[in-house]
Order: sequence, then C-alpha cells, then structure tokens
Amino acid sequence: MSSSEPRCVLDLQAQLGECPRWDEREQVLYWVDILAPALHRFDPATGIDRVFALPEHIGCFALREEGGFIAGLRSGIWTLDEAARPLQQLCANPEDTRTSRFNDGRCDALGRFFAGTIDEPKAGGNGHLYRLGQGQLDVLSAGLMTSNGLAFSPDGRWLYHSDTPRFTIYRSPYDLATGAWGEREVWVRIQPTASDRGRPDGAAVDAHGYYWSAFYEGGRVARFAPDGTLDAVYPLPVRCPTMCAFGGDDLRTLYITTARAGRSAEELEREPLAGGLFAMRTDVPGLPEPRWRASV
Repeated sequence: MSSSEPRCVLDLQAQLGECPRWDEREQVLYWVDILAPALHRFDPATGIDRVFALPEHIGCFALREEGGFIAGLRSGIWTLDEAARPLQQLCANPEDTRTSRFNDGRCDALGRFFAGTIDEPKAGGNGHLYRLGQGQLDVLSAGLMTSNGLAFSPDGRWLYHSDTPRFTIYRSPYDLATGAWGEREVWVRIQPTASDRGRPDGAAVDAHGYYWSAFYEGGRVARFAPDGTLDAVYPLPVRCPTMCAFGGDDLRTLYITTARAGRSAEELEREPLAGGLFAMRTDVPGLPEPRWRASV
C-alpha cells in the first residue's frame, strides 16, 4: 500500500505523547502528554496547539457525546470539561496507584468506554483491561504488564489489545450489540532480536479492517491484515512511536504520537524530533472515533 513519508507536524518534544483522537466536529486532533501531564488540542489548519494542564497523569481519553471528555487518569476514570478540568470521578483505579495508572483506552462503536492499566514496575503482571459499567469496572483481561493497542474491527466482531512488554497482540470475539466478549487468543506475536526490540504499542484500525500498530523502540508503524499477517511497514525518523490515529476531513491522514522520556542523550541528539507529532497520508481511510455515551 502506498503512502506519503511521515513528517513532523508539531515539534513539541513531548515526554510521552499518546492517545491521538480526531474530532470530526471541530476538525482538530486531541492528544496527551502522559507525563506532563496535559491534554493537547492541535489544529492542523492553523498549526496551533493548545495545552490543557491536568493535576495527574492522563493515559487515555475519549470524546463525550455531549462535549468534553472521559479520561483514564492515575486515580481512576473521570469526566472532564472542554478545558480538561476534572468534573466527576466515575470509578476509582482498583489497583495500587503508587505503581499503577490507566494507560491505553477508547470507546466501542456504541460508546462503551474501555481502559487498561500499566504495571509500572513490570514486576508481577498486575495490569488489567477494563470496561466501564454502571459505577463499576468489569475485567476483560488480567495478568498484563502494559495494556495497550485497544481497537475494534469495523464489523464489531473482534476486540484487539496488546501487552507491549510481552511483544504480543491479542484478540477476543466481541458482540457489539450486547458488549459481551469471549476468551482472548494470541493474534500476533513479535519475535524481538538483539538489534530490534520494537514492540506493539497503541493502534488504530482502518476501514478495511487492517490494524495499524506503533512499534515502541522499533521506529515504525506496522499494518497487519485481518488474518494477522504483516502487510506493510512505515519507518519513522524516531525510535519510539507510541500510537496512531486517522484524521483529516477524509480520515486519510495518519497521526502518530512519539516519546522522548527515558531516552539517552546520545539518542536524542541523533533524533531531535523525538516527542513530536507526525503525520502521513494513506490510501485507505480510517474510521470515525466513537464518542462516549453515559447511557450505555
């Protein structure tokens, strides 16, 4: 599949850029710097990036149908207003917040919110993937080190997610109508080498059902076919892409967040654009990002 070369459209040197989300109503890209912590609003038409500071780490968010956001913060799942100010905690983080925070998440096509956690010491695999219910968090997957890569197939039949440090992408049967899910299975397992420790981080699914995964420490975005075979690879000029999302008026611009936290001085000297926001044009469009509905 052809595409343009990825280019840096915003050189902000984010510590841990993550969770890009295209807002089709405003025609802007929202994204986060987890460690800042802050929510960003990037307008590609003007190049202006607005920054909304937060009181604690923000791992993921989704747009709310009525405006504002729902977000996975370190302390739990919160609603935020249009300026990212916390409004209400819907559920507390059930894990030890000294070593756990919410990480990757998004809504399914009917507006249910899902979010996973990261076991920061990577010691016991204490992370989980949750779905927000009515005042509670339902566990979909346990024993994770870093819950990541959450996405859904266009027909709503598959739920994908990855455990980044384990170099593995899973999928589970999913019933969009009821929200029921089946037992997870290994869908893609990456074999690391001494020279390539690239592993699956955040992801997006395109309109043809192909899964695009940002490979952290791999300097690339990989596109996988619905059967799990590798379809294409798109190199980046930085080593640590974190997540991708489709945007633009035709949903054919792939935005890619990146990170610079924890990188050596020598690497950052070689890669001055680390932490920047990148974009590339694609032949196949993505899917509109669902918004959270409190009623589901």
